[in-house]
Amino acid sequence: MRHTMTVLFALASGTLIPSAMSAQAPSTTTPQITATGMGEASVSPDRATIFVGVQTRATTVGPAATENARRQRAILDTLKSLGLGADQLSTLNYSVTPEMQYSPNQTPRVTGYVVRNTVRANLRRIDEVGKVIDAALAKGANEISSLQFWSSKADSVRRVAMAEAVTNARADAEAIARAAGGSLGQLLEATTTAFPRPIQELALGKAQMAAAAPTPIEPGEQTISVTVTARWAFVPAR
Repeated sequence: MRHTMTVLFALASGTLIPSAMSAQAPSTTTPQITATGMGEASVSPDRATIFVGVQTRATTVGPAATENARRQRAILDTLKSLGLGADQLSTLNYSVTPEMQYSPNQTPRVTGYVVRNTVRANLRRIDEVGKVIDAALAKGANEISSLQFWSSKADSVRRVAMAEAVTNARADAEAIARAAGGSLGQLLEATTTAFPRPIQELALGKAQMAAAAPTPIEPGEQTISVTVTARWAFVPAR
C-alpha cells in the first residue's frame, strides 16, 4: 500500500504584522497535522460496451447507403435475437463522406462515397461479449472500433478503497503526533480526489475481426485507487 504524507505545524504564538496603513492585533493559530493516505480495491468487470460499425463504398451515395442500411439492420436484428433490448442498442454516429481524386492541373472530382454507421451495444453480462462480436461480424460488420469493460459495483468498491485511505491517513497523522510529543485532536477537514468510473478498453484489430473461430474475451480485474487528505488538530502533551 502506497501512501504519502505532508506535515503542517502552525505553532501558537502572538505575532504583530506591520502594515503601511495600520498594525493588526496578534493572531493565534492552532497546531495542525495534515496527512494523505491512499486506498486500493479490486473488482471484476461485469459489464461491457461494444462499438459495432459498418462501412460501405459505392460510386454513388444511394447504393452505398442502401447496402449499409441492409447490413446494419441485419446486425441489429441478430443482436436483438440474442437477447439485447432496445435500451441496450443505440446509434453512435452516421456519416457520408465523398472520396475525391486529385490530379495536377485538374479540378478534383468525386470517385465514390463512403457510408459509416456505428452502433453502441451495452452488455449486462461479460459472457455475451464473444457471441455479440461473432454475430455482428457474421452479419456484415467490418469495424469493431473498441471494447470497454466496467463494473456495476464500482461505486461500492470505491467506498471500500476510500475507507482504507482514511485509515492510512489517520495512522500517519497519529504517528506524527506521537513523535512530536502530543496526540491527535479532532478532525478539521477531509477531502478526496474524484476519479472517473474505471474503464478497461480493448481495441480489436483486423485480424481478430476476420477470425472465423469464436472470439475469446478475458476482462481481467480493475483496480480502483482513492486518495484522501485529512487535517486534524494537534494536541500538545501537558
